[in-house]
Amino acid sequence: MCINAFNTSRFLCYQVYLYGGQVTSWKNNSGEQQLFLSKKASFKPPKAIRGGIQICFPQLGNHGVVEQHGFARNRLWSVDESPPLPDTTSDCHIDLILKQSEEDMKTWPHSYELRLQVALSPRGDLILTSRIKNKNADGKPFQFTFAYHTYFSVSDISEVRVEGLDTLDYHDNLQSKIRCTEQGDAVVFESEVDRIYLSAPPKIVTIDHEKKRTFVLRKKELPDVVPICPPEFDPA
Repeated sequence: MCINAFNTSRFLCYQVYLYGGQVTSWKNNSGEQQLFLSKKASFKPPKAIRGGIQICFPQLGNHGVVEQHGFARNRLWSVDESPPLPDTTSDCHIDLILKQSEEDMKTWPHSYELRLQVALSPRGDLILTSRIKNKNADGKPFQFTFAYHTYFSVSDISEVRVEGLDTLDYHDNLQSKIRCTEQGDAVVFESEVDRIYLSAPPKIVTIDHEKKRTFVLRKKELPDVVPICPPEFDPA
């Protein structure tokens, strides 16, 4: 099942699937698609939807005990009937919730509630707000990682640059997570890239020169940024 949400513009809209709690489409006032979604995307278990904005929880990557990027992107979410007060004044928002299953407890034995609010501002900004609550009966804390794994729609990847990460330290996942320092004034993609930039600023800018399009990312309470370019990206 998917949910389509529109504001007063007939073009400005987004789409969310309950499978994965995943945003799969986001269009601006001109009807231009801002997110990539593969034509080969699967919308049912066991595969995650390839594209859009995947929710990675309780693990990013394969550095842990559960499946790649965690199980949240491979589970069926529910519409949240009792959401907390919205963090936005937008009337165009959807609230989803995910709770642990018996299957999850076998590999990650913790009780939790993961809430996600997806909202569209009057000017077309897409706003995602997540809340994770520990529901363990004994109150025992647990560790996790969380990420919005976002596939932006861009032209030739060689025409794209990410600004705002200069001088930051990062872990290079292609070199056994060695710690390095960014020397350039922007991150460009001339070959495969997979890095975790530490303590990134609250504003990051991605520029697509060919499409003459700029994505401005503003974040709170998610310290790191992970730009990724796979070795051979299949645009399908």
